[in-house]
Amino acid sequence: MFFAIPLTNKPTWQSPPWMTVLLIVINMMVYWGWQAPEDRLMQRNAERYADSGLAAIEVPRYIDHLKQTTPSDPRGKEHLDAVQAMWGAKAADVLYVDMWHEQDFRQALLAGRVITVDDPQYEDWRSRRTRVTPYEPRPFTWRWALHFERGLSEPWLNWLTATFLHGGVEHLLGNMVFLFLFGFTLEMALGSGTYLVMYLLCGMGASAVSLGMHAGSMGLGLGASGAISGLMAMYVVMYRLRRVNFFYMFMFYFNYARWPALVMLPVYMGHELLQQWIGNQGVDYMAHFGGLCSGALLMAALMMVKKLEAPSNLAPPEAKPMTDDEAQAQASIQRAQRLSDELDFSAASQAWQTAARLRPRDASVLEPWFEVARHFPDSEGFHAAAKGLLNLPANDTAARRRLHTHYHAYLKLAKPGMRLSAGTLVHLIPAFAKLQAWDDAQHLARVLHRSTPVHPKWPETLTQLVHSLVHHKEFEAAMRWLPALQTHAPTDPITQMLARSHPPAP
Repeated sequence: MFFAIPLTNKPTWQSPPWMTVLLIVINMMVYWGWQAPEDRLMQRNAERYADSGLAAIEVPRYIDHLKQTTPSDPRGKEHLDAVQAMWGAKAADVLYVDMWHEQDFRQALLAGRVITVDDPQYEDWRSRRTRVTPYEPRPFTWRWALHFERGLSEPWLNWLTATFLHGGVEHLLGNMVFLFLFGFTLEMALGSGTYLVMYLLCGMGASAVSLGMHAGSMGLGLGASGAISGLMAMYVVMYRLRRVNFFYMFMFYFNYARWPALVMLPVYMGHELLQQWIGNQGVDYMAHFGGLCSGALLMAALMMVKKLEAPSNLAPPEAKPMTDDEAQAQASIQRAQRLSDELDFSAASQAWQTAARLRPRDASVLEPWFEVARHFPDSEGFHAAAKGLLNLPANDTAARRRLHTHYHAYLKLAKPGMRLSAGTLVHLIPAFAKLQAWDDAQHLARVLHRSTPVHPKWPETLTQLVHSLVHHKEFEAAMRWLPALQTHAPTDPITQMLARSHPPAP
């Protein structure tokens, strides 16, 4: 088993891949709207057929039909042997399903050309048939699939319709995943109309190769995988020698790699030819190969007459030249990481501090600096790292939780104690209040309340804290802040509300 899919691309929903989505929806509708109901009806009727006694009359004639129509086809001989084994086991319901897929025999049977009126069993057969035939669904999959025995004489419409049929849920879902992975990229590059035409032509090319290679043999061809193989070839031809990130799996081994896209075309083709040579049954590898050839030729021809631009979000952006500060910060980070690996935490802390001066709001710098500096909890570096972390933005719950975690680590380790500026307190109090960490929020608020001079943002911070307490029904805690509110925010609505609910004693 082998596959390789590109990973550097992602859809942009500013320009959604509606045609790819529409193709997926059509495939789903065809399967769930027609094919799956047909299969369910056929399975139910198989039980009715087994109880009807028709098998004793029809199956021997079906075996004679197979002997006459598959004298030299190896797959036909295997099929004949399997049918004879099933008949020996009296598996009439399974044989009914098998005969259902042999529609040429069924049509001749139902038209009275297999068991004719002068046959001694005709009346008995006809009587039994009238109790089964009315419940049989009209053949849908057989009507629109490829018939290998017809070869290239198959009607052209079936070359196309077969690409919208599938043999089961797993077959359908697997194809739809790959259709989306390759399709949305090509749709963005080609435009919906050109993309649709190319997809359909790839499907027909796959059908043509499949019919040519399997001409005269038994079986049906169906599935979108030939057309999707065409998309795979179009993708790699479009990106040519540009390096693209791929996820690949070979047998039980999987990994990531960055390869020139066009390298994958002979790899894809070689895989399909190898599988065909090995002789794996149940998969039409020649349809895949035909789709790859069709897609590669179509994309090459299109690129000769039209300049195509690959979607910009697929190619990794070219590295911009670094400024002196960025280069110095990067060098400091690399030095800090190396010193940390060598367990030289003192020197690593200094290197992280240098990087933090250049990237003061970068959590990826501040957090490792704090982790290294915690080995020296009484150092200026440790207190500076904590200050930087505790002043990072708290725009969402995850960021506020990180602040809270860092605060408690600092509270636990700092020697001789925490050094929190009034500006840091103003930042932490509302963040902790939104987390409903009331003890911490109110403790910091009391520290800020006692500080002098009064911080300009203290009234706003205080009202935010009390609003949060009231909102979460912490009324008793909110009332304890009423004197401070009356001093620093006497006109705020929350102050007036609390004052009315707690009038002064006479």
